[in-house]
Amino acid sequence: MTTATNLTELTGDYVIDGSHSRIGFVARHAMVTKVRGAFNEFDGKITIDGDKPENTTAEVTLKSASIDTRNAQRDGHLTTNEFLDVETYPEIKFVSTSAKQIDDDNFEITGDLTIKDVTKNITIPFAFEGVAVDPFGNTRVGFEGSHTINRKDYGVSWNAALEAGGVLVSEKVVLEFEISAIKQA
Repeated sequence: MTTATNLTELTGDYVIDGSHSRIGFVARHAMVTKVRGAFNEFDGKITIDGDKPENTTAEVTLKSASIDTRNAQRDGHLTTNEFLDVETYPEIKFVSTSAKQIDDDNFEITGDLTIKDVTKNITIPFAFEGVAVDPFGNTRVGFEGSHTINRKDYGVSWNAALEAGGVLVSEKVVLEFEISAIKQA
């Protein structure tokens, strides 16, 4: 495996490997701790242009109902119209609009994030974690990134006041991306 590499060698189309990737989130709960969760069902594709990194594209679609915080009652609440309303909005989608190489191993991917019926343009910094050929002959690349959003900006506004002040669920949510993608032939 290598981390710093000649980007030209990475040029190609990739499919995100859902069984070796994680797309998750972190939100503050009751003002005192963090709750972590993930979406267990998603797919995506990346096209890397090593000669012109600004032409790199990415698209990811999450199945909203696959939300998993390791608590069935909380997950059930998160799927209702008070949060993600998965019956009306079964998918969360990110489609890149531009890419920028910051240095050898760091990139910024800007694109449209759609949650419920709201689309906002965001920029996600990603670190290139390496490239390797797995035991099955597949070329894999790894990227990690995160970005903080305000869930209220996307119409996810339910909350409950706490007796001591503050609210049950933070407005800020950190989106986390740990991506392993397989190069297509």
